[in-house]
Amino acid sequence: MRIRIVALSILLLVSAGCSELLNVLQTTANVPLTEEEVVKGLKEALSIGARNSAEKLGAEDGYFGDPAVRILLPEEARVIADNISRIPGGEQLIGDVILRINRAAEDAAKEAAPIFVNSITSMTVSDAFNILRGADNAATAYLKSTTYDALLSLYKPKITGSTEKKIVAGISTKDSWLALTGKWNSFANTIPGKLAGFKPVNTDLDEYLTRKALEGIFSKVEMEELKIRKEVEARVTPLLQRVFGYQEVNKM
Repeated sequence: MRIRIVALSILLLVSAGCSELLNVLQTTANVPLTEEEVVKGLKEALSIGARNSAEKLGAEDGYFGDPAVRILLPEEARVIADNISRIPGGEQLIGDVILRINRAAEDAAKEAAPIFVNSITSMTVSDAFNILRGADNAATAYLKSTTYDALLSLYKPKITGSTEKKIVAGISTKDSWLALTGKWNSFANTIPGKLAGFKPVNTDLDEYLTRKALEGIFSKVEMEELKIRKEVEARVTPLLQRVFGYQEVNKM
């Protein structure tokens, strides 16, 4: 009988302890986020996403080895690929240009993170709460809408520097591009080329490459944002755990 009483007492104490613990956890989960936490949390998430994206894309084959972001010839230049047999050594030139433009993007991406991080400065409290409550890509969409033009201006000189850098055998990405389009344009301007309806290709490689490179980075940032929103292990700081954990529990 005494043993039963003791066991019952222990059970009651344990039950009471569990109930108290649950109450503490529930209370913690329901403690409203402060404005400062939300703003700092969203900026931290964007900064982490940007750094991770730049690191991945800045590695060798970061662009070229990833079909989702690999940069191909500009749309205007597709006519070259479709008629490559008309250009002496054309197939080799195309392969060389595609590899080199991706290498140029990878080279520029190595310095992209600071540009992104420095641009995450104008987020208001209202913006932060809208992002937290928004779609899974809301933070990326906000970052793109508020920083794209500035990033384009800041990023293009890096791309230009990369395309003009002598990479292999004293040849730059721009050299390869000009060799390819030069041969094509010479053919397109001949009488047979004009009769076939072919037109010269005059795409600004640096502008095209800059836009495609930024598209790739924003794509990666979006993937990083989705991880932070959906995967607890991706929330690598206490603040991210607090902000996104609260949002999950309370469905803000």
